[in-house]
Amino acid sequence: MTEHDPESSDQTPTPLPRLTPTVQRLVDAHDRILCEPPGKPDYLHTVMCQVGMPRKATEARTFERHSGPFSILLEAGRLWNGRQWVEQPLPSGSTPRLVMVHLSTEAIRTQSRRVEIGDSMRQFLKMLGMPTSGGVRGGYAAIRRQMEALAACRLSIGMESGGKVVTVDAKPIHRFEAWFQQDEDQPTLWPGVLELSHEFFETLQQHAVPLDYRALSALRHSALALDVYTWLAHRLCRVNRYQGNMVSWANLREQFGQEYRNHRDFKREFRQTLRNVKLVYPSANIDEVTGGIILRPSPPPIPKTMISVPALIP
Repeated sequence: MTEHDPESSDQTPTPLPRLTPTVQRLVDAHDRILCEPPGKPDYLHTVMCQVGMPRKATEARTFERHSGPFSILLEAGRLWNGRQWVEQPLPSGSTPRLVMVHLSTEAIRTQSRRVEIGDSMRQFLKMLGMPTSGGVRGGYAAIRRQMEALAACRLSIGMESGGKVVTVDAKPIHRFEAWFQQDEDQPTLWPGVLELSHEFFETLQQHAVPLDYRALSALRHSALALDVYTWLAHRLCRVNRYQGNMVSWANLREQFGQEYRNHRDFKREFRQTLRNVKLVYPSANIDEVTGGIILRPSPPPIPKTMISVPALIP
């Protein structure tokens, strides 16, 4: 029997903590974005990059959000289901944001206001890593409910321009065509076609922001993260002062933190969200300073050379 040598004994190293699925998704997206070109861009309307929809489900019938000279008023509506007018909630959460990206991207790709739903939506869900099952808890059901809410809602945009105050009726979806289907013994509607309004489509042609679908997929768990990412994708490439543009915490809370009662809670949540967004927008040049953040000149997430529609090149 040999004497025990403590220095030669095997010591099991302490295992590293496992990353959560969300963090792992962010890290994987960060590596892909750094190493691979982005491919075809997705798009979202400029206004929706600056002022987002509700982030959580609400029983309210109206919703307002403000950002500088822009403001949106979202009003819940009703849809005809073949038998009666059914009251719809306000669209909320990450799903309607991703739906609007899909509708905007398809409209630009096909140069048509009429967007066919079906295989294109399935491919979009698969690309984002979202479930494509059809049950009540599946991806299609969540998408369907938010499409109905989007189709029914009315969107008004308020802005200041050239010393004038302007109100624009920019209802995104003009026509909603759906098929009856049976969903767990309940008759439901499944969208077959969504047609964007003429006004929304015309402004989308000139004011669409190119986005990286890999970033959207990585941030799909958080409506706030999607809002911050799309805002930065629109804003950072327009900063032209070397010293950058200061955005105060008060302005950030007005734009992103209306749902937070406590200022400290908003700052904590926004800081963590910004760290996550910078992982999937690695070229974003942002500094936190006393009183807020500084946005410095940064390239857009999609290089201008990859945008094929001339009118969309910023």
